Amino acid sequence: MEAKARQTDIKMTARKLRRVINEVRGKAVIEAQQMLRFMPYFAARVVEKNLKAAVANAQEQFGATPNTLKISEIFADESVTYKRARTRAQGRMYSRMKRTSHLTLKVSDHN
Repeated sequence: MEAKARQTDIKMTARKLRRVINEVRGKAVIEAQQMLRFMPYFAARVVEKNLKAAVANAQEQFGATPNTLKISEIFADESVTYKRARTRAQGRMYSRMKRTSHLTLKVSDHN
């Protein structure tokens, strides 16, 4: 059995998310929650919220408990980039790229 949770258009670069998800990939859910709780990154809060959603989906669909689940697949993809302009001296404009990303997380039982 496998339960999935997705979050789209997160206002954060995929690179910042990957720094966190590479640490919890393949871990048990309980261990991953402990790790995420003490990470100093905002991306850890985003991943932790998505992990809770995936665990809730597994409980609702299959009656699984968090003790028996592990993170089977987790990845972050780039989404749309919002292009904004910043005014500079002497009438110039600099472009600002506001990048967004998608996060997909799947949990499955240990077996």
